[in-house]
Amino acid sequence: GKTIHTFEGSGHFTVTNPSLTSVDYLVVAGGAGGGGNRGGGGGAGGYLTGTGAPVTTQSYAVTVGAGGGGQNRAVDAGNGGNSVFSTFTSIGGGGGGGNWKPGGSGTGGPGGSGGGAGSITPLAGGSGTAGQGNNGGDSSTGNTGGGGGGAGGAGANSTGTATAAPGGAGSSSSISGSSVTYAAGGAGYGTPDNTGGGGSASNNTGGGGDGDAVLSTSGAGKSFGGAVLIISVFVSSAVVLIASL
Repeated sequence: GKTIHTFEGSGHFTVTNPSLTSVDYLVVAGGAGGGGNRGGGGGAGGYLTGTGAPVTTQSYAVTVGAGGGGQNRAVDAGNGGNSVFSTFTSIGGGGGGGNWKPGGSGTGGPGGSGGGAGSITPLAGGSGTAGQGNNGGDSSTGNTGGGGGGAGGAGANSTGTATAAPGGAGSSSSISGSSVTYAAGGAGYGTPDNTGGGGSASNNTGGGGDGDAVLSTSGAGKSFGGAVLIISVFVSSAVVLIASL
């Protein structure tokens, strides 16, 4: 019985009815890209949800974060973009670490959920933001990256084999009217092409991208996970869904 309004990209949520005093919300930031050249999985975007958030008759600017880009060569991947509604800011996911040489630090980036560390040498995954996500997995000496953190759990540490390190689990929400899993972490490097790894989320879920599964100068970590922001309105029984492409 709810009406769903979908906006592509950032915009405004305008309250004109003074009887509307609170809303439910889900604010998910953009997921990060996976690291290049046997890199770590991208961290999921920060995940914030709650009920009874106060609103007044005004226009609220809404920012919907973009997904971070995967990278070619040994380069750390880009972070996801933040998503903002009212006083709530979800932090973009931390980029997956690339192979530490020649162009990447190899460590997973911090974010809503942290990115997995890149391969070659033992390195640490990125840290997640308390209340929004979890840490990325560490790497080992076995040329495999750690999994990116997710809203529902930390990314797996590298096993030192060619088996992909799964990304952290996402969290499900039914605020849109059906159960959807958001903010899953990307898988660390594995062969072939991360088969069996978790977290290659479709867009508009804030999931992290998988790390690159090819030791080459052209293989790129996957880019996934544009953000989503949903506002559920009590009084009018409407749901406002604001999402990026």
